[in-house]
Amino acid sequence: MTQEIHGTVADGFENVREEFAACVAGERPDYEGQLCAYVHGRKVVDLWAGTDADALYGVFSSTKGAAALVVALLVQDGTLELDRKVTYYWPEFAAEGKGVLTLRELLAHRAGVVGTDSGFTLAELADDRQLAERLADQRPFWRPGTAFGYHALVSGALSNEVVRRATGRTLQEVYQERIRAPYGLDFFLGLPAPQEPRFRTTQPMDPTPEEQALLDAAPTGPHTLASIAFNRHAAEPTDLASLPNMPLVRAKGPASVGGVASARGLAGMYAAAISEVGEQAPLLKPDTVAEFGQFHSVGYDLVARTHKSFGLGFQTTADTWHPFLGAGAIGHSGASGSQAFADPWSGLAYGYTRRRFAFPGGAAPENGRLARAVHRAALAR
Repeated sequence: MTQEIHGTVADGFENVREEFAACVAGERPDYEGQLCAYVHGRKVVDLWAGTDADALYGVFSSTKGAAALVVALLVQDGTLELDRKVTYYWPEFAAEGKGVLTLRELLAHRAGVVGTDSGFTLAELADDRQLAERLADQRPFWRPGTAFGYHALVSGALSNEVVRRATGRTLQEVYQERIRAPYGLDFFLGLPAPQEPRFRTTQPMDPTPEEQALLDAAPTGPHTLASIAFNRHAAEPTDLASLPNMPLVRAKGPASVGGVASARGLAGMYAAAISEVGEQAPLLKPDTVAEFGQFHSVGYDLVARTHKSFGLGFQTTADTWHPFLGAGAIGHSGASGSQAFADPWSGLAYGYTRRRFAFPGGAAPENGRLARAVHRAALAR
């Protein structure tokens, strides 16, 4: 039985509802997901299926977008400087030849410390401070600054430690005070106990036989860079899909993968980043958006083993996922299928969440259809 589509769209965005309904019709009967979009600070799409409007989901690496926004604000303020060495803020990071690295390079996944030789415990993965302590002593897996690879589980902890050293406050605290609370966003880095009943546990991937064959054919050696980056070589290997289902991870909200959000929260954050929302000015100035959305790492990603591109903390969304977006679009996907971005050229802010882990991980395939439909409608206004 096809899920009923709930919610509203603004005039001119009716085709987005149709695309969402078509995507849902192709999913399992137990599909749960949400889609939300803003254009120039006005909500134009608010749709969901299989759940209620207020459900919250683990959004995995879409969390990195919130972490990057915090750093962008602090750079804009002058509190952080992109071309200072990381050791200016965090002297202990100099160990094992990492002292040459700048904050700009750190944010662009060029540090080379995608994990540690022995891996992390669950308690460490949930706690950015503990991760940072372990990473400070780690020998990099490539010469810092000379190449790049996705720091999947640790990039937020690296940024968090710089933020904490520079401000005396954690990245999560700055996010709460300057971004989440002022806009009332349903996007949490550290889920408060009263919000727990809204959380929907992530469901595991359910691949077809053909999809499972592709997964089985992927290199899975325990000491590859990919295994180290995703902590699969640890004494207790990490099951990525289960991370947000663990209360400790939700409570601490690690800045790489621990965010809990609705599509409204994802889209609302990016709308606030680039547009006037209500009577509040955009969080970021155009020059800051351009700086953080500029290509900084482009080419062969040593962890993903494929072509990737990153700005500063953000994925360069127009290259990574949606080539129809304007140059300099910023955003980040999440392993379960979530996707969120801002396109300053069209004024579009987009957020999508789903409950079941999507194949093959990263932005779920339906985001291509949905984002294109929203973007086309936004340009037609």
